[in-house]
Amino acid sequence: MAVIGGGVNGTGIARDAQGRGWSVYLCEQGDLGGATSSASTKLIHGGLRYLEHREFRLVREALQERERLWAIAPHIVWPLRFVLPYDRGLRPAWLLRLGLFLYDHLGGRRRLPPTRVLDLRRDPAGAPLQQRLTRGFEYSDCWVEDSRLVVLNARDAAERGAVIETRRRAVAARRDGDLWKLTVAGEDGTRTIRARALVNAAGPWVARVLEGVVGTDQPARVRLVQGSHIVVPRLYEHDRCYIFQNADRRIIFAIPYERDFTLVGTTDRDCQGDPAEAKASPAEIDYICRAASEYFARPLTPDMVVWTYSGVRPLYDDGASVAQEATRDYVLKLDAPQGVMAGGAPLLSVFGGKITTYRRLAEDALRRLAPRLPAPDGLSAGWTAREPLPGGDFPIDGYEAQVLSLRHAYPFLAEPLARRLVRAYGTRAFRLLGGARSQADLGRDFGAGLTEAELRYLVREEWVRTAADAVWRRSKLGLRLSPEAVAAIDAALPGLIRQDAGEERVA
Repeated sequence: MAVIGGGVNGTGIARDAQGRGWSVYLCEQGDLGGATSSASTKLIHGGLRYLEHREFRLVREALQERERLWAIAPHIVWPLRFVLPYDRGLRPAWLLRLGLFLYDHLGGRRRLPPTRVLDLRRDPAGAPLQQRLTRGFEYSDCWVEDSRLVVLNARDAAERGAVIETRRRAVAARRDGDLWKLTVAGEDGTRTIRARALVNAAGPWVARVLEGVVGTDQPARVRLVQGSHIVVPRLYEHDRCYIFQNADRRIIFAIPYERDFTLVGTTDRDCQGDPAEAKASPAEIDYICRAASEYFARPLTPDMVVWTYSGVRPLYDDGASVAQEATRDYVLKLDAPQGVMAGGAPLLSVFGGKITTYRRLAEDALRRLAPRLPAPDGLSAGWTAREPLPGGDFPIDGYEAQVLSLRHAYPFLAEPLARRLVRAYGTRAFRLLGGARSQADLGRDFGAGLTEAELRYLVREEWVRTAADAVWRRSKLGLRLSPEAVAAIDAALPGLIRQDAGEERVA
């Protein structure tokens, strides 16, 4: 199986397929999770607002996935409590109660605490808010380090035998009897991959792959919708999140972020340009600031913003009149030669989807492809709900114990660094640190605790090739590093990459 696209859907499909015993090749034109999959609101959630659009199946499936993903990746997934203030003139309190009742009971919640009513005049969650907001509701969802979810799926697929290549662009794909011939290009030239099935999981480029790589004359029904976020200095002291209703019936989130910041977003607007160039526009930044300022006692202003990011969602075009109403459900389109029941070079294209449901999307994709592939000889369907992602082989409530264990094994580690390493790498933090007996053994410190040892691990295990890969996707240390530090990382990487390549040749 050949997969085009190294986002969460592509790597999720690659992991599941390789684990079942099929042979997988995946190419990604840039870095893993380099586009939409690293630009989400970073929530594993059912999508409370989708209930209004009667997308009950999508919400139920997403809610079922929350605790599954928490269980297989407790280092990068953890529970959060969300505060929904009631505001007169918007959705009535009875409707909010009904929606939250469904949210609590639709998806088989087991470990997460239920909804409760808040008196915002007395609860600490009311302190940062305007005085008119006296009543609210608190419910559960989960956080995910989205770009790390992508790379850990790729890492697990590779360790099971998949070939994962980044900076490798698909340039042509043609059927040749029962096979696809996929031509890919990189810095070292082009080559051809032969595969029984082709998966187009190119995200915002799904239509471009269909038209320019595969050469189909069938129009792709894709709607590109941009969502932007802002990051500002921390707005409040407690660890809960807010979900705010807007007068335009959209919602925005305010979420504690990287200890010292607050993440606020998102927007929904149709994207007309190149998805790779998506950036938060001044109008979007102003919209987010104004929407949040309707609720916070201290207004947000654009000059408070320390960082922005934007992602382009490749939604299936269901004809919705405005972007915010377009379905977030995934759509899979299977193209196989007429009359072929088994074999015959199928093409599966992925439209839409939520990061929460990536694992279920992968199962659905393989269910459709399985009749056209040899019988698998590996794990059974559904295995990805049980097997932990790399580093996630500890209990869901075991994060603090992992931090203590790491500090016991490496007593020279400062507690903040130990906590960050466990959050990023889980039990694999021990592999990263290896035989180090002192801070000096970790090599050069580039700033914010990013050492040469960690950078070497990221090159060897996680496909890092540029500083941006390391400090914006494998981590968010870019918020704390100076431009000079980032330049020093870029300068150091070629040597680490050559060293890693030499070690591979010796092995």
